[in-house]
Amino acid sequence: MTSVEEGRPRALLAGASRRWVRLLPWAVAFVLSVALLPTTIVVLTADYGLGAGLASALAVAQAAPLLLAVVRPLRAWYVVFAADVAGALALLTVDFEARLPWPFPPMGIVGYIGLCLALGLRERRRTLLLVWLATAAANVGLGFAAPHGFGAKGLLLTILGGVALLLGGVLRERQEVQRRLAEQETISEAERGRRTLLEERARIARELHDVVAHHMSVITVQADTAEYRLAALPPNVREEFTSIAATARESLGEMRRLLGVLRNEEAHGELVPQPGLPQIAQLVEATARTVGPVEFTPCDAEVPEAVGLSAYRIVQEALANVVRHAPGAATRVSLSVPEPVADGGDRLTVLVVNGPPPKPPAAPLEVGGTGHGLVGMRERVRIIGGTLDVGPLPDGGFRIAAQLPLTEEDFT
Repeated sequence: MTSVEEGRPRALLAGASRRWVRLLPWAVAFVLSVALLPTTIVVLTADYGLGAGLASALAVAQAAPLLLAVVRPLRAWYVVFAADVAGALALLTVDFEARLPWPFPPMGIVGYIGLCLALGLRERRRTLLLVWLATAAANVGLGFAAPHGFGAKGLLLTILGGVALLLGGVLRERQEVQRRLAEQETISEAERGRRTLLEERARIARELHDVVAHHMSVITVQADTAEYRLAALPPNVREEFTSIAATARESLGEMRRLLGVLRNEEAHGELVPQPGLPQIAQLVEATARTVGPVEFTPCDAEVPEAVGLSAYRIVQEALANVVRHAPGAATRVSLSVPEPVADGGDRLTVLVVNGPPPKPPAAPLEVGGTGHGLVGMRERVRIIGGTLDVGPLPDGGFRIAAQLPLTEEDFT
């Protein structure tokens, strides 16, 4: 017989969340052992006429292993099964009344049923089937030696033991299915987060391509036209400009090939120019028409295109969260470039704050969320070397604040 307990030497129901459930197998095993030990001795000696020494040995062998069954039910079954068969053979040496059950007295049947239930909670189907077949074979084999005839009552151990094995097996498989479902949900959530991160990185790469490609195109045009715009260029300088233009064109070609891998068939809309700070006003206006007034503080500072694009996407996701989770809530969007901080460098501050949703009549369109939208925000801020602070407010609202560096040396 194969056992799964070798890799899991833990008590039955040890993984239960409630303490009383974890203690239940120990309590049942203790009660059965304490109750069956003296009862078996008394019945075997007084009713069946077996010697006190042999009766005591059989009682200990049949009752004590029930405590072991909490941790090692299969090993306990080996002992109890052998003791039950030995007890049945020992009873053939004495003359007992025909009304008394044989080959297994009632005390042995009760303990064996508890043991089968423990086996069902721990072992695989194949092991349970072999246990039941061994029980049935021993039961039927002993029936041929019955001193007072063998009837349906003699098969009581086989029938009740099979029911206990089946019940325990069903409970174990049900618990295993629930555990696997919980693990799968955890894995699926982690995979969704990872997929969101990869998709956001690919999207950022596509958008940055459009930003960088514009500057590379300007470099190419300026290098190609330098000899026409600047008079009397030395030959070595003309060759240098030609080399710069060729390198820029080669870089653009490499970027286009990379973009072909990153773009998918559904990315047609991303061919339009990428948005920046000027487009945030239109985004706020569109959101205000959907969920109500949105206070907006614009910023007229000149910022790098990558920073403007990241600011736009952060505001876009933040307002989308307001629409989904707090429609009708008072919302404030602010863009500003405060005085340089102590560590040097100008930074664009993007702040989106919303209050709690009104009650009633409005209600959140989504009760819960995965938080995957924040993954994209954090990735964008991380790529350009900024910081992001998000979290709920005491009044039930939510705050998103990003600090985006404006100087290229700050980009990491």
